[in-house]
Amino acid sequence: MLGIGKGKSPGHGQHAVETLVGPRAVIRGDVNFTGGLYVEGTIHGKVVADEGSAAVLTIADKGRVEGEVRAPVVVINGHMQGDVYASERVELAANARVQGNIHYKVVEMAAGAMITGRLIHADAPLAQLTGPDTAPAPAGRVKAKGEAQEA
Repeated sequence: MLGIGKGKSPGHGQHAVETLVGPRAVIRGDVNFTGGLYVEGTIHGKVVADEGSAAVLTIADKGRVEGEVRAPVVVINGHMQGDVYASERVELAANARVQGNIHYKVVEMAAGAMITGRLIHADAPLAQLTGPDTAPAPAGRVKAKGEAQEA
């Protein structure tokens, strides 16, 4: 993946696969997982890592997920339609095509990856990351250039 052969720490970019969704598999419904989930097929539904697990979701170049994703580490090299919530890291490979917002702590993006949505930095743990309808209220009005500030 992105970290292979670039002098990065062992394990970065290489993840153990415990569950495989094959290239001709289509899953309709939500998926909960721990460990490594590698998607070469299609998932229509939420993909959620069990809370507190060191889970890694990898969407291969022919893989597709249509639904919300919540995992500590998300690696995308295929198609993702929906919001991504990653408490640790998001890796976007050259063939990544994302339609949705990406909530991340650390992001790595290769040339060629495409995002239609927003990149939103979040320091909160996975359980505290929230959807777009629960965004924080604005702290106050922004002053225009040259406008006096109140004490």
